[in-house]
Amino acid sequence: MRRYGKHTDEDDVRIRPDRRGSRPRSRNRPKHEDAVPGFVLTIDRGRITCLVDGRKVTAVKARELGRKGIVVGDRVAVIGDLSGDEGTLARVVRVEERSSVLRRTADDDDPYERVVVANADQLAIVTALADPEPRPRLIDRCLVAAYDAGLEPLLILTKADLAPAETLLDTYAPLGVRAVATRKDQLADGSGVDLVRAEIDGRVTAFVGHSGVGKTTLVNALVPDRQRATGDVNAVTGRGRHTTTSALALPLPDSDGWVIDTPGVRSFGLNHVDPSRVIHAFPDLEPGTENCPRACSHDEPDCALDAYVAEGHADPARLHSLRRLLATRERREGD
Repeated sequence: MRRYGKHTDEDDVRIRPDRRGSRPRSRNRPKHEDAVPGFVLTIDRGRITCLVDGRKVTAVKARELGRKGIVVGDRVAVIGDLSGDEGTLARVVRVEERSSVLRRTADDDDPYERVVVANADQLAIVTALADPEPRPRLIDRCLVAAYDAGLEPLLILTKADLAPAETLLDTYAPLGVRAVATRKDQLADGSGVDLVRAEIDGRVTAFVGHSGVGKTTLVNALVPDRQRATGDVNAVTGRGRHTTTSALALPLPDSDGWVIDTPGVRSFGLNHVDPSRVIHAFPDLEPGTENCPRACSHDEPDCALDAYVAEGHADPARLHSLRRLLATRERREGD
């Protein structure tokens, strides 16, 4: 006979041992003081490849991380089997604070932002001078994303043997963007690789570019021990196949720098970007915004930057470049 009320005791409590959720939940998360630092190299179908003490270790995300995302470039804490042997599996139990986050959206009206890479120092924007033709609007969008993330941009122009680089370089000269142009023969003899390497040595550099521009070919030349598949460009449309399907961090030989190869992009949505942050990439213009009206777009009749530039405090070409970049936030790439 069951007893109720004040006469009940622990023997009257029925718990189904095979039922999930019968244990009381606790908000106390394990601290994992014994976890080992790791660096995320790539992620494939939930499997996270980390560099741990010089070994490549396959891991999964620990349940206690919940919905917290993990991306290439993350510095993490790992526990479990860290031998790196085939068939072993460790767990990522913590994601350390990120120094930078490069984001994009699929399109400008897409509210869902995607983290491309974490903890990069600079963004290398790779574009061909011909076959396929340059897409300045896409370059502008990548620049906005770089400035928003606090990354230093680097413009890498490929196939300079097919078309001159001066016109495109002149377009971005007022922005002060570092740039390097390479030819096919320079990649073959290594001189072009040296030009690029000089700009990325000792830094964590994420490479972005649309298909067919030679991005993965360049990455393969920089890190010859880790070849990635390359594809052909359609001679009629100028479109190439996306030959990189997941981001991959590669150590730059004889350097403490890293190259992060990212999948080719057809668009670079900026729905996540607050236009007010782009001005921070223009330190020569930023003081002139003190007299701007509240929530100034920096491209309206009352903008104080016009008077600031007219008084000789900054180059007019810089203001034009700022407004061109801000306009990319409001225009689709194909407009």
